[in-house]
Amino acid sequence: MNSLARFLAPLLRLTPSTLPERQKELRGQYASGDGIEFVLPVNSHHSPVLMAAFPINAKAAAALLPGKELHPLTLGGKGVLMVTIVNYESTDIGKYIEYSLAIAVTHGLKPRPPLLPFVFQKSMGMGQFVVDLPVSTEISVKGGKGIWGMPKHQANLDFVIDERTVSAQYDLDGKLACYVEIEKPEPTGLPLKMAASNYCAFRGMLWKSDIYFEAVADVALGRQAEGRIVFGDSPRVAPFKTLGVGSRPLFTAWLPQTHGVLDDHFEAWFLTAESHEALASLDGGETLESVVGLGKSQKWLAPPDRSLTAGDRAAAEGRAS
Repeated sequence: MNSLARFLAPLLRLTPSTLPERQKELRGQYASGDGIEFVLPVNSHHSPVLMAAFPINAKAAAALLPGKELHPLTLGGKGVLMVTIVNYESTDIGKYIEYSLAIAVTHGLKPRPPLLPFVFQKSMGMGQFVVDLPVSTEISVKGGKGIWGMPKHQANLDFVIDERTVSAQYDLDGKLACYVEIEKPEPTGLPLKMAASNYCAFRGMLWKSDIYFEAVADVALGRQAEGRIVFGDSPRVAPFKTLGVGSRPLFTAWLPQTHGVLDDHFEAWFLTAESHEALASLDGGETLESVVGLGKSQKWLAPPDRSLTAGDRAAAEGRAS
C-alpha cells in the first residue's frame, strides 16, 4: 500500500476541491434552521475520523433498505457495511461525536452494474443509506434529523485514540450497542478531497444530503486492514445482526484531522410500495413528532461502559500480539 500511496499522493494533491461554488460564495452568510444558527457554510474543523468497511450479505442488506429505489452496492457479490465515526472538535453547534452505521448503496429505479458506480458516482447515485446515527448532543439530533432527515438520536459515545489503535463505543439505555476498533494503518499520507452522499429515511420519505471533506488519510486495504466490530444486546442494533457481517474489514482509514462541509441543499422523495399492505409495513423512519420539543443542549451523556467490551478487546489484543 505504501508504494501505491507514494504514486497516488502527488496526483491526489492536484485534484480540485469537490466543494460546490455555491458553498464558497455563501461563505460568511448567516442562516437559521429550526432556530439553530449557522455561519455558512455548515462546516467542521480539526475533527478526527475513524472509518472501516465490512463485507455483508447483499440480500440481507437489501431487506433493510426502504422503498424501491435504493440498492446495495456490491463488491465480489457482497454488500458493504460502512462505519464512520467522527469526533467533531469544532462546529457551529459545539463538540460532539457522530457514529454512523450505514449500507453502501446506489439510487435509481434499477440496481447498477458492479464497479461502475465508483467511476460514475454522481450519475449512478452512489452513497450510503444510514441505518443508525447516534450522536452526543441534543442539538445535533435537532439539527441533523429536523433539517436534513438523518436518523440521529442521543446516546453514550466515546472516541479513544491509543498508540496503536483507534476505537469508539456506543451504548444505549445501559446496554452495549456497538464497539469498533481499528489498528492504525501504516502511514500513507493520502491527501483526500472527496464528496459523499447520505440517504436517510424520515417522515416516510427518502432524504439525500451531501458532505464534502478534505483530509490526509492513512489507509489499509484487504489483508493489511486490521479491525473489528462487535454488536451488543441493544435492540437498536438488532438489524445489523441479520447482515452476516464479516470478521475482517475490507479497508480501514485513520484521518487525524478533517475539514468538512455539509451542503445546505438537500433532496427528498416519497418512499413507495407496490400495494397498500406493503406500504403499511414499510419503514419510513421516525415521524415529525420525534423532533418536536427538542432543545439545543450541547451536554453529553455519560461515557459508555467499556467494561462491556473488555473481553472482546482482550481477545483482540491476544490475536495481535
